[in-house]
Amino acid sequence: MSDDTLSLLLSGPADTAGRARQLARRLSPGDVILLSGDVGAGKTHFARALITELLDHPEDIPSPTFTLVQTYDTASSAIWHADLYRLTSTHEIEELGLIDAFHDAICLVEWPDRLGPLAPADALEISLSPCTEEDSRRLTAEWSGGDWAEKLAAWRK
Repeated sequence: MSDDTLSLLLSGPADTAGRARQLARRLSPGDVILLSGDVGAGKTHFARALITELLDHPEDIPSPTFTLVQTYDTASSAIWHADLYRLTSTHEIEELGLIDAFHDAICLVEWPDRLGPLAPADALEISLSPCTEEDSRRLTAEWSGGDWAEKLAAWRK
C-alpha cells in the first residue's frame, strides 16, 4: 500500500459541488470520507452535493451539526453523514453506531479528528481550506490503500 495525495484548486461553490458529484458516482458501501477544515471551509457543502447525487429522490440535506448523524437510504446503500464537532469522547461515537456503518454504508464524517483511533485506516481524507480569491478553496485528498486512486481518476483530468 502506498500513500497518495491529490491537491485541487476549486474556483467556487459550483466547482466544489461538481467534484463531490464526480466522486459520488464512484462510491460503494464501506467507503468512508473524512472531511476536515475550519468552520465555513465547505465541508457540509461538499457533503450535501455528494449525498444529493446519490439519492433516488430529491430530499432536503440538513447539516448534522445538532443531530450528529443524518442517514439516507438509496437503492444501493445507506449513506451516513456525521458531524462530530460537539463530541468529546470516542465512547459517544461508538454509541452513534457510526463504527458499524463504516463497514456497510457510505459514510461522510465532518470533524474526523474526534474519531481518534476509531478512524478507518483506508478512509479518504479530504481537507478544505479557503484561498485568497473569493469563494475559492484548496481541496487536498489523501489516502492509503483501497481503490481511491481509481475513484479519484476524474479529478486528475
